[in-house]
Amino acid sequence: MKVVMIGTGYVGLVSGSCFAKIGAQVTCVDKVAAKIEALKAGQIPIYEPGLDAVVAEGVKAGRLTFTTDLKSAVAGADLVFIAVGTPSADDGSADLSYVFAAAAEIADALTGYAVVVTKSTVPVGTNRKVEKILRERRPGFAVDIASTPEFLREGAAISDFMEPDRIVVGTDTARARDQLRQLHTPLIRNEGQFVATTVETAELTKYAANAFLAVKISFINEIADYCEKVGADVEAVARGMGLDKRIGRWGLSTGPGYGGSCFPKDTRALAHMMRAGDSPTRIVETTIGVNEDRKKTLAARVAVALGGSVKGKTVALLGLTFKANTDDMRESPSLDLVPELRAAGAILRAYDPAGMDEAKKHAEMAGLIWTRDSYDAARDADVAVIVTEWNDFKTLDLARLKAALRGPVVVDFRNLHDPAAMKAAGLRYVSLGRAA
Repeated sequence: MKVVMIGTGYVGLVSGSCFAKIGAQVTCVDKVAAKIEALKAGQIPIYEPGLDAVVAEGVKAGRLTFTTDLKSAVAGADLVFIAVGTPSADDGSADLSYVFAAAAEIADALTGYAVVVTKSTVPVGTNRKVEKILRERRPGFAVDIASTPEFLREGAAISDFMEPDRIVVGTDTARARDQLRQLHTPLIRNEGQFVATTVETAELTKYAANAFLAVKISFINEIADYCEKVGADVEAVARGMGLDKRIGRWGLSTGPGYGGSCFPKDTRALAHMMRAGDSPTRIVETTIGVNEDRKKTLAARVAVALGGSVKGKTVALLGLTFKANTDDMRESPSLDLVPELRAAGAILRAYDPAGMDEAKKHAEMAGLIWTRDSYDAARDADVAVIVTEWNDFKTLDLARLKAALRGPVVVDFRNLHDPAAMKAAGLRYVSLGRAA
């Protein structure tokens, strides 16, 4: 099958390269010429474990190509995916200008029947607007629309794509549904994985899934705060909850709040959609507030660990990205933590295994002292603060860490370590929702 992927961001590049891996002939299109040239040269613009190998495999097999020429790419295509950005507007709504611009260009480039598939996360009703653009620009032309939302976790995107929990396909016609089923056939392990539904249902499924997961994260963070007040252990609480099959373990890990490209944007967009549809969601609105408040408490927690103030103190930040195994800084808790610590008079040393180049692009990170590893960051610091759950920080040599620190204090916003092991190493350990 001839597949075109419009957009080579996170979703487009992962999806396009994985479709090539399972046998499709894929052309990835992007307007940024420098990005396309870099991809042709084997340079991957994002940090995603395993993506470089999948891209290289597709290029070597002749099934994956990159171009800025949308018109030639779309000509003769069976399926054209829209995988462009849908950033949040100030009111929380999704900016759909890139989606609609892509739809217009696709319409002008089509040479025969094709299915135009929206893979970008878009509000309910967007695909109908895409359909209207296609039909107005090419009246009487044979074309179908579909929605196939992505469910990729940054840091595990390749395995998520190749071994999906579900493949959701929303479309109106059997022809479009059958083409998308054929494309995804190598990924389907059982019949229940392939969820064929309406366009509107597929659009909403992505938002509903992400909002529910965000609710779990904010919920356990509030439980962790209460655990600290009553002497309970949030890790044990989460295990006891997660073993209930109706609840599940994922998302019940307390931390500094969710971030990244999906949960913040999608919860805000869903809240905006439902308000606009006169059906407001108090649960999601509250979740958004809990998460934003969570990030604002982080600097104060560090100050408390240092006796009430960080003024003149050196703080070693271990991790900057919103989660491990990605260089993504979008909505990272560190973007709230760093400015507040700096404003309070702290001296900040920082290390992240993959995110420092990306972090340097953010104004909030100005004034950081960049270091070569965890122990260099901790050198002569009064406290080490674990912000991101990288494996590097799970496997710290505690004796070496203590030797590097001036003050033997560790604040762990990810609960990566055993309090008893920290104590045995001579470190004063502050974690979330459990006794030291």
